[in-house]
Parts: sequence; C-alpha cells; structure tokens
Amino acid sequence: MELLERLQWRYAAKAMNGKKVPQDKMDRILEAARLAATSSGLQPFEIFVIKSQEIKEKIRPIAWNQSVVTDCSDLLVFAAWDKYTEDRINYMFDLVNEKRGFKNEGWENYRQQLLGIYPQQADEVSFNHAAKQAYIAFTHAMIAAAFEEVDATPMEGFDADAVDEILGLREKGLRSTVLLPIGYRNESEDWLVNLEKVRRSTEELVTVID
Repeated sequence: MELLERLQWRYAAKAMNGKKVPQDKMDRILEAARLAATSSGLQPFEIFVIKSQEIKEKIRPIAWNQSVVTDCSDLLVFAAWDKYTEDRINYMFDLVNEKRGFKNEGWENYRQQLLGIYPQQADEVSFNHAAKQAYIAFTHAMIAAAFEEVDATPMEGFDADAVDEILGLREKGLRSTVLLPIGYRNESEDWLVNLEKVRRSTEELVTVID
C-alpha cells in the first residue's frame, strides 16, 4: 500500500528547486535501476549521473530549454549500447559463470545461440532492442525515486545526437535514450503540482482473460 501511495504522489515535476538529493537516496535509486530485469540479463546500457552544473547548462538548450535540467540535483542519462557485439555478450555470460562459480551446459548453449543472432543484426535493430532494456531500468529508477519521496521527470524531448556529443557517448559505443532529472519539486513555480493525477480506469486499461 505504501508503494502505491508514493506512486499516487509522484508526477513529472515541471519545476525543481535546486535542492540536493542525499547521496544515500541517490544510491538506492541507482541500485534499483541496476537490479532491473533485462533481456537475457545482458544489461545493454549504462547510466551517467550528471552532477556538473556546467554540463547541465550545456544540455538544457538541446532539451527544449526545460528548467528541470539545470534545477535538478542529479541528471540521469540512460545510454544504450549502439549494437550487440561478441565481446559484450561474452562478458556478461562470463560474469554470470564467475559469480555463480560454475558453468551450465544449457547456459553455454544459450550463449552460442545469442552469439549466432545478435551480432549479425543491423545496428539500428540492435540499438532499438538495447534501448528498450534501458527503459526498464529507467522505470525502476522512477519508481525508486517515488519511494524515496524524490521527484523524477522523464524526458524524451532532447537532441540525442547533441547529448551524445557532449558526453562523448558514441566513442564509448553508446547512444542516449532518455533523460531523468532527479530532485525536488518547486511548488511555487510548477503549474502541474496541485492538479489531480488522471489515468484511465482499471476497467479500461486491464483485460482479464480466464
């Protein structure tokens, strides 16, 4: 019930007050994102935590000049792999074997199955698949922020190519997918703060098939 109450409380803040989020809260938000489920457990993305005000100022003009970019505490940039490669796939499978302390024949067969499919895909197909996985972690971060009573504003309205250039993402084999300013709402400046949350009813949204 507590989680649902926090989700009812959350909204996409349109103005933030610049107050810093305590590091322990940020750590839990990022850990929630790290623990997110991803296809085949590959985690094909990275998260960049922008604390630098200088970099925030560079990003704001290419993000529809939204004030939350510069007035947030931390700006999270979720960046997906630009493509799946043999090295990236093998790294994650090897990590699983190392952490679990054994090799499993079925798991190794699955590795070979992925190696026979993913690296051969067109780059844009690879990126789109990886971006969907990044969104799962992004959603975890939003939910965790709500649980911590911290505001988070999902943002797709930005020039991804420009963000990639500012952060040097392409050189790392990454492409930005979505931004998430983390901070605290500025109630005196946010036109959305006191408006009722509106969602379709459960009956409209959910179909139960017995």
